Amino acid sequence: MKWSEIRQKYPTQWLKLKILKSHESGDKEYIDEMDVIKVIETDDEATDMLVNCAENEIVFHTSNEVIFSEIRNIFFSYRS
Repeated sequence: MKWSEIRQKYPTQWLKLKILKSHESGDKEYIDEMDVIKVIETDDEATDMLVNCAENEIVFHTSNEVIFSEIRNIFFSYRS
Protein backbone atom coordinates (compact mmCIF):
# COMPACT_ATOMS: atom_id res chain seq x y z
CA MET A 1 0.00 0.00 0.00
CA LYS A 2 0.99 3.62 -0.43
CA TRP A 3 1.28 5.96 2.58
CA SER A 4 -1.66 8.08 1.36
CA GLU A 5 -3.92 5.00 1.34
CA ILE A 6 -2.80 3.95 4.81
CA ARG A 7 -3.33 7.47 6.20
CA GLN A 8 -6.91 7.44 4.88
CA LYS A 9 -7.66 3.98 6.26
CA TYR A 10 -5.96 4.54 9.66
CA PRO A 11 -6.29 8.24 10.56
CA THR A 12 -4.44 9.52 13.63
CA GLN A 13 -2.95 6.17 14.65
CA TRP A 14 0.41 4.60 15.39
CA LEU A 15 1.17 1.68 13.06
CA LYS A 16 3.85 -0.96 12.79
CA LEU A 17 4.66 -1.33 9.10
CA LYS A 18 6.58 -3.76 6.91
CA ILE A 19 8.70 -1.88 4.35
CA LEU A 20 8.29 -3.46 0.91
CA LYS A 21 9.90 -0.82 -1.30
CA SER A 22 11.92 2.32 -0.48
CA HIS A 23 14.46 4.70 -1.91
CA GLU A 24 17.23 6.80 -0.39
CA SER A 25 17.75 10.51 -0.86
CA GLY A 26 20.41 12.29 1.15
CA ASP A 27 20.28 11.04 4.73
CA LYS A 28 16.70 9.72 4.49
CA GLU A 29 15.08 6.47 3.40
CA TYR A 30 11.64 7.23 1.95
CA ILE A 31 9.12 4.39 2.16
CA ASP A 32 7.27 3.86 -1.14
CA GLU A 33 5.31 0.64 -0.51
CA MET A 34 4.37 -0.95 2.81
CA ASP A 35 1.99 -3.33 4.58
CA VAL A 36 0.36 -2.75 7.95
CA ILE A 37 1.55 -5.31 10.50
CA LYS A 38 -0.27 -3.94 13.56
CA VAL A 39 -2.35 -1.01 14.75
CA ILE A 40 -0.76 0.30 17.95
CA GLU A 41 -3.03 1.52 20.73
CA THR A 42 -0.78 3.72 22.90
CA ASP A 43 2.31 5.93 22.71
CA ASP A 44 4.10 3.64 25.17
CA GLU A 45 3.36 0.58 23.05
CA ALA A 46 4.60 2.46 19.96
CA THR A 47 7.88 3.24 21.73
CA ASP A 48 8.35 -0.38 22.80
CA MET A 49 7.62 -1.65 19.29
CA LEU A 50 9.93 0.91 17.69
CA VAL A 51 12.86 -0.20 19.86
CA ASN A 52 12.22 -3.83 18.91
CA CYS A 53 11.61 -3.44 15.17
CA ALA A 54 13.16 -6.01 12.89
CA GLU A 55 14.93 -5.08 9.68
CA ASN A 56 12.49 -3.65 7.13
CA GLU A 57 9.98 -2.63 9.80
CA ILE A 58 9.08 0.83 11.06
CA VAL A 59 6.69 2.37 13.57
CA PHE A 60 5.11 5.59 12.34
CA HIS A 61 2.14 7.84 13.13
CA THR A 62 -0.34 8.60 10.36
CA SER A 63 -0.44 12.30 11.28
CA ASN A 64 2.83 12.59 9.30
CA GLU A 65 2.32 13.52 5.65
CA VAL A 66 5.54 11.84 4.48
CA ILE A 67 6.97 8.57 5.75
CA PHE A 68 10.75 8.23 6.02
CA SER A 69 13.52 7.00 8.25
CA GLU A 70 16.76 8.83 9.05
CA ILE A 71 19.85 7.02 7.81
CA ARG A 72 22.61 7.05 10.36
CA ASN A 73 26.11 5.80 9.69
CA ILE A 74 27.61 4.24 12.77
CA PHE A 75 31.33 3.62 12.81
CA PHE A 76 32.92 1.46 15.43
CA SER A 77 36.45 2.01 16.55
CA TYR A 78 38.34 -0.98 17.88
CA ARG A 79 41.60 -0.74 19.76
CA SER A 80 43.45 -3.72 21.08
